[in-house]
Amino acid sequence: MKTKYIDKRSWRRLIRKEYHEIAVKDEQFEGIIGEIIMEKVKSPLVVNIIGEDIVVADDGYRWLQILPKDKHYSITVMYNRESQPIQYYIDINEENFPELGQARTHDLYLDVLVLPDGRYELVDEQDAKRALRKKEITKAQYDFAYQTANEIMQHVKTNFGDLEKLALYCKEKIEK
Repeated sequence: MKTKYIDKRSWRRLIRKEYHEIAVKDEQFEGIIGEIIMEKVKSPLVVNIIGEDIVVADDGYRWLQILPKDKHYSITVMYNRESQPIQYYIDINEENFPELGQARTHDLYLDVLVLPDGRYELVDEQDAKRALRKKEITKAQYDFAYQTANEIMQHVKTNFGDLEKLALYCKEKIEK
């Protein structure tokens, strides 16, 4: 299992960034919301999502980090320079630690990527298998990651609007 901080403090691609985070506890969301503004990156990050090459990190891009309390996932909503969502990246986690300044997860390697039109795919299965083989995660954690990912994909399939609403709500909260 790996520990991931939502402020991307160890991400070498980022040369210069601005980062803000807030704690939220209301009827719509409880947890930490962070925003990374990528002022300067070493090079653009291009990923293949559902057969399309998409730039997800570049100068002027923003990543909204959503770390809910008592859930087994975290969400990164990636925005281009025009503040349009590029993708929703959902990490499957064993545990979230929504602590201001130290917000982090225990990541289980498996991820669900969702495009703004609602299409989605499961990714990083090889990473999860490798982690299991190397005993970085247990078989129970591996199975839990797949169960959680499948629940998320089913929810996206039937209620994609919920993900969009949560992202918009969190984006408005962090920008106030």
